[in-house]
Amino acid sequence: MNADAGRVAGSAEFRGVRARGVIEHIDARVDGHRFSEGGFWVVVGDFDGRIDAWRMDEVDYTHEREGDARPAPPTGRAWQGPAADAWETSLDRGAYMGGVARIREDIRDGTVYQVNLCRVLSAPLPAGPDGPDAVALSERLAIGNPARYASRIVIPAGDAHPGAWIVSASPELYLGVEGHRVRSSPIKGTAAPGVAMLDKDVAENVMITDLVRNDLSHVAQPGTVAVPELLGEHEHPGLTHLESTVEASLAPRYQWTRSMWPMLLDGTFPPGSVSGAPKYSALRIIEREETAPRGPYCGAIGWIDGDARRAELAVGIRTFWWSDGMLRFGTGAGITWGSDPAGEWAETELKARRLIGLASTEILDR
Repeated sequence: MNADAGRVAGSAEFRGVRARGVIEHIDARVDGHRFSEGGFWVVVGDFDGRIDAWRMDEVDYTHEREGDARPAPPTGRAWQGPAADAWETSLDRGAYMGGVARIREDIRDGTVYQVNLCRVLSAPLPAGPDGPDAVALSERLAIGNPARYASRIVIPAGDAHPGAWIVSASPELYLGVEGHRVRSSPIKGTAAPGVAMLDKDVAENVMITDLVRNDLSHVAQPGTVAVPELLGEHEHPGLTHLESTVEASLAPRYQWTRSMWPMLLDGTFPPGSVSGAPKYSALRIIEREETAPRGPYCGAIGWIDGDARRAELAVGIRTFWWSDGMLRFGTGAGITWGSDPAGEWAETELKARRLIGLASTEILDR
């Protein structure tokens, strides 16, 4: 779709930033240089490689406030989700634990240090061509599971461009850009509230933080890569995470030049926290072990403003997406040599329980 085709329907809301009206669509893997030319772009990157972007006609920063999502006033619309018992998983308990055991063998053999093993939960949810009521689901999540990088994207598919239906409660920053500064805040290490982190959780986070440092170094001014936070414990609804932050200054040749975003995305995508280390080996193992595509789960969800030279892309975790009459949600865990297969399965359950309950017609109490 090109700009001459005119505006079509579509809207998105992120942490106080709202946009509407699609002017054009690009494949960011091919035309990512366009971000530096200007315009406000809604971005959805599938973990499996495709990155779509839609340039929006209107953007409203009125409700943005640092550290405050400030969602729109609730509409009171009721969410009609799948039945609580309708969800199926792409990997059952036995298959998932078997995958963990095989990955531990890969680690023992020196192929990889860590792999993020995920499964996709899905349930039938018939709806019209524009999908279910995304506003109703996002309002339910905002109350029951507020998240720093919550978002909602509803873009109907057109004759010349794909659509997107996403409601996310992501707590994790993939890439934040302010002028020539870039940062990423990987989350690795999860425990129930009040439960101490394991040595394995700490090792997980340190490995991925180092991977993110390496990813950003490819576009950074030498000597500017820093880790202002390492192994910070952050409370979230129903669980606790370990989070670190990596920051850097972009090298002059990447400061909003045509090569900036192609190089930044090529060097960092998919996010390290949801792939593994070394990334290339981890991705091959993920392809071997997982039976369902992740789609936008574990990908990138957010916006790039080429005029303001700002961007905020979240890691697509705690994320629902709808297509072909199915509502989907992904959950996973980082596998290291110290992993216990039953414990990793329990972590995927912990991460999914609250969100799946909120998205079901009957709120799950388990």
